[in-house]
Amino acid sequence: MYKPAIGLEVHTQLKTESKMFCRCKNSPFEKQPNIHICPVCLGHPGTLPTANKEAIISVVKAGMALNCSIADVSKFDRKNYFYPDLPKGYQISQYDQPLCYTGYLIINGKKIRITRIHLEEDTGRLVHDGNHSLVDFNRSGVPLMELVTEPDIANANQAQRFAEELRIIFRYLQISDADMEKGQMRVEVNISLSEKQGTLGTKVEIKNLNSFRSVQKSVEYEIERQKELLEKGEKVVQETRGWSEEKQKTFSQREKEEAHDYRYLPEPDIPPIYLNEPPFNKNKISLGVELPAQKRERFKEEYFLDDYVIEILVGDKNLANYFEKAFSEGLNWIKESDKKCDKKEFARTISSYLISDLLGLMDSNPINNTLITPENFGELIVLVYSKEISSKIAKIVLKEMYISGGDPSQIIKEKGLSQINDDKEIEKVIISVIKENNKATEDYKNGKEGVLQFFIGQVMAKTKGRAEPDTVKHLLTKLIKNDIN
Repeated sequence: MYKPAIGLEVHTQLKTESKMFCRCKNSPFEKQPNIHICPVCLGHPGTLPTANKEAIISVVKAGMALNCSIADVSKFDRKNYFYPDLPKGYQISQYDQPLCYTGYLIINGKKIRITRIHLEEDTGRLVHDGNHSLVDFNRSGVPLMELVTEPDIANANQAQRFAEELRIIFRYLQISDADMEKGQMRVEVNISLSEKQGTLGTKVEIKNLNSFRSVQKSVEYEIERQKELLEKGEKVVQETRGWSEEKQKTFSQREKEEAHDYRYLPEPDIPPIYLNEPPFNKNKISLGVELPAQKRERFKEEYFLDDYVIEILVGDKNLANYFEKAFSEGLNWIKESDKKCDKKEFARTISSYLISDLLGLMDSNPINNTLITPENFGELIVLVYSKEISSKIAKIVLKEMYISGGDPSQIIKEKGLSQINDDKEIEKVIISVIKENNKATEDYKNGKEGVLQFFIGQVMAKTKGRAEPDTVKHLLTKLIKNDIN
C-alpha cells in the first residue's frame, strides 16, 4: 500500500499600489504592454531597489493568520538564473531568512505544516507570436508572496481544500484577490509515494496549476501514475511535469535529478528588515479582521446554521457581512413590532433567501454590486417570516428590488401585492375553486388527501399569491368537509 506525501508551493501576487522595489503601478493585467515600467523593474545598471513596506506588512499578516513565527530579522537575496523575462539575470527573493516560518493551517481537522512564507518579485510575461517571443514587463517586479508547506497533505481533496482556504484567508486580509484564473495565485505540487509512513519517495513536481480543480485532478492522476510504475517494479523519475487540462493528465517537462544551483547571494542594495522596531514592529501589526475559521465557529454557535450554508457565507467575506447586517436589521424590525422571533428559524430563512434567491438573481456578480441594501433585504425577510406576504409574493418583490433597489413595503403597496387577511374574501375564492373542480372535490372526500395541494395551488393562483397558504389550507379543509358545492 503506497502512501502519498504531498507538499504545495503557492505563489500569490499581493494587492499593493506599487511594485515590490520601485514606484511603478502594480497593474500586471494592463492590456497595453510595457507602460508600467521604469529603469528599476527593467534591471538597468546602477538602479537601486527600495523594498515596499506595504508588501512586507502583507506577508507578516499572512504569517500571523497562518500561525507562523515572524522573524526578528529578515533579508533579501539574489536568486541567480537566466530567463528572457528576467532582465537583471537574477530575481530578488529570500533564501535563508524568510519573513515567516514554521506555521500551520488546519484542514478538516488535520494540521498542515507551513515551512516558510517569503517575499520576492514576479517576472515579466512572455507572449509567443508566431516565430517571435515578445516580453511584457508590466508584471515584472510585482510583489509575489511564496508559501511552502511540509509534505503533510495526504490526498487530492486535502490539497484542493488547503489552496481554497488560503484564498479565502488572503481575501479576508485584503492582501490579494488570489484569482487563479487571472494568475494572481499559482499552485505547484510536490508529490511522492512510499510504502512506509513517514518516509518519502522520489519527488515529482507539477508546475503552474491555475485552478482548484486542476490541483485536485493533477494530484489524483499523479498518485495513480506513480502507483502503477511502482507496482510494475519501475522507478519514478525525479522530474518537473505539467498538467494538460484537455487530456486530464500530467506530462513530462524536464528531468530534475539535482536541485538547480541558484547561487543565492545577500542583496547588497537592500538593508536587512528588523521586525522588532519601526517602521514594521511585528508586535504592533494587527490583522483587524475575524478569520474564516473563527467566523465558521461563531456562525454555528450564534445562528445555528448548517455547515453547508456556513461554508457558502464564510467563503465570501462580503456575503457573510451582508447576511449579518440583514439579520441584525431584520431582528430590529421584529423587536419594534413586538413580535416573537425564533432566532434560529429567522437566520435560516434569511440565509435561504440570500443563497437560493438573491444570489440566483445575481448569477456570478459579487454581493457588493447589488442595489438591495441589507436593511431592505432584512425587512423583506421579516415580512415573509411574520407571514405578512407569501413566499411567492416575496420572490416577485425581490426581483423588483433587484432591478430598482427599492423598499419592499413600498413595492408591495405600489404593485398591489399586500396579503389578503380577510377570511371571507379567501372563502369566496375557495368556493369558486371547489365549484370549478367537482371531480377533485369528490376525490378528496373519497380519501385522496393529496388533492388538497391541488386546491391550494388553484387558490394561490387566483389570489396571485396574496393569500397565506396555511390559512388557505385550513379554510379549504373546513369548507370541503361542510360539503359546499
